[in-house]
Amino acid sequence: MTPKPASIHSNTPQVGGSLSFFERYLTLWVILCIGAGILLGRLFPGVATALDAMSLHQVSIPIAICLFFMMYPIMVKIDFSQAAQAVRTPKPVVLTLVMNWLVKPFTMVVFARFFLGWLFRPLITGTEWIRGVEVPLANSYIAGAILLGIAPCTAMVLMWGYLCYGNQGHTLVMVAVNSLAMLFLYAPMGRWLLAANDLVVPWQTIVLSVLIYVGLPLIAGMYSRYWILKHKGREWFERRFLNYLSPVAIAALLITLVLLFAFKGELIVNNPLHILLIAVPLFIQTNFIFLISYVAAQRLKLSYEDAAPAALIGASNHFEVAIATAVMLFGLNSGAALATVVGVLIEVPVMLMLVAFCQQTAFWFPRQPEKATLPDPRCLKVRPSM
Repeated sequence: MTPKPASIHSNTPQVGGSLSFFERYLTLWVILCIGAGILLGRLFPGVATALDAMSLHQVSIPIAICLFFMMYPIMVKIDFSQAAQAVRTPKPVVLTLVMNWLVKPFTMVVFARFFLGWLFRPLITGTEWIRGVEVPLANSYIAGAILLGIAPCTAMVLMWGYLCYGNQGHTLVMVAVNSLAMLFLYAPMGRWLLAANDLVVPWQTIVLSVLIYVGLPLIAGMYSRYWILKHKGREWFERRFLNYLSPVAIAALLITLVLLFAFKGELIVNNPLHILLIAVPLFIQTNFIFLISYVAAQRLKLSYEDAAPAALIGASNHFEVAIATAVMLFGLNSGAALATVVGVLIEVPVMLMLVAFCQQTAFWFPRQPEKATLPDPRCLKVRPSM
């Protein structure tokens, strides 16, 4: 029988929350959209070709529109004024910054090169043309993994923090800081790591991709949030506006996947094994980063309410930005774009597994339940007296 730690008393609510029906089965919707995209590409190739032709300076207009509506609902929820709180309690923020920018990108390179560039290399045959250069397909998959590895999560982590009964106020601070850090660090980090792996990308292209897919929705979100709060009030913003906006990001993601796989259907049908091969290093990376972040949080003596979301932010990826950047840098039908989409496939089930792990190991940490944002009371469980 597991002993009950002294730091948790009988009236402390057990960690946990609930997902909506749509959010709970997000992986299923992703799979269905992938299937719809493959069918669209194979049954109506003319539609895919026409959509691909709608581009401006190598930016797909349909994809750009979808990705803006994918990013905007995320950015408008962030209260950047809370970043001042990080000065008073900096440990969780410092932990996420160190993991996201000094550890995670390099471990992703190591795992991707070991599995996709060496161990699975005999199974990944073929090449593709990127900007007039013939590139091995394995290298393209590595590029997609790198783009995932340098994109810290700023969206779904709010849900993960809610589910693990974390400090949502501090989670917002970490999301805000990571969003600003990504705006300045994503482009140079991406160019450096891609160049180090024999995939040279023009500096202007990657900067433009970050400005379009992070900067534009970030500015739009900050301004519209300010305007709505000023003219409509916080209650209308939180109860009406966000309620209608919440499904927009996921819907835009799913439409993007349909478009992506309308072009990738032939490759998947011919190489279904590649999906599994790409998933292996991504799965290992996610669990590895979570583990070392969680242990580091324990060594830093963080409360559970701060430790859990800090570790989950490090483990999860901002796959929206990774997909957008891969599409812009390498093309809608590239192996890099496919690798980032595989990140979407494993993100939800793996993160739910890690949330459950946090719930079961909360007693490893000091508890400060007063810092947590309470989930719906109907979802709470109370520890029995012992």
